[in-house]
Amino acid sequence: QGQLVESGGGSVQAGGSLRLSCAASISTYSTYCMGWVRQAPGKEREGVAAIDRDGGTKYADSVKGRFTISKDNAKNTVYLQMNSLKPEDTGMYYCVADGAGLHRGDCPRTEYIDKALHTWGQGTLVTVSS
Repeated sequence: QGQLVESGGGSVQAGGSLRLSCAASISTYSTYCMGWVRQAPGKEREGVAAIDRDGGTKYADSVKGRFTISKDNAKNTVYLQMNSLKPEDTGMYYCVADGAGLHRGDCPRTEYIDKALHTWGQGTLVTVSS
C-alpha cells in the first residue's frame, strides 16, 4: 500500500493563507479519489475537499469559496490552497486517498470521505489565530 505525506501546515493569523501539499508514493493514486479531512481539538473529523480522477472537485460548505483543491498528476501530489483562514479552520489536516480504487476514480460526498477513503497520511497541523 502506498503512503501519503503531507506538508505545508503552520500558524497564521485570521485572513491569511496556507497551501498544503500531499505527496503520494504510488502514481496510481492520481487516478483515484483523493481529499482532505480535518479534525479540530475536541471535535469530530470533517471532510473538507475531494478531487476525482478527472479533476472534478467537491467541498464542504464551511470552506466553499475559500479553499481550492488541485492536483499535479506528474508529481503525484494533491494541494489544498486555503485562503481567508478563520480560527475555526484550526486543526489537524489529513490527506486521504482511495488507495484500493474502490470508488473507481469518483469521489463520495465530502461528508463521507473520512469513512470512505482508507489511506491516510500522518497529518499536518494548521493553527489560525484571531
